Amino acid sequence: MANAKSPTHILQNEDTVTSIISRVKRAQGQLGGVVRMLEEGRSCDEIVTQMSAVGKAVNTAAFTLISASLEECIIEGRSDQKAVSEKLQKLFLNLA
Repeated sequence: MANAKSPTHILQNEDTVTSIISRVKRAQGQLGGVVRMLEEGRSCDEIVTQMSAVGKAVNTAAFTLISASLEECIIEGRSDQKAVSEKLQKLFLNLA
């Protein structure tokens, strides 16, 4: 079954999607701050602290997306629920 489509899930909870978008936009702004700090010749300590904040914001957004998708998948009672759950678990491990 080389042509079999991989199981997927699209997050339906609009509040969660809005929250994730907000986190990603915040991370985007923080990343722009890192670029400015580098251009301004700021200290490594300040830059690394800001980079850490970017990483945490992106990871939190990703974990929120995966966990919310997993929750919806379980609640939906999809016929391919096990396959989708396994795929989402692999995504979690990619972030670890």
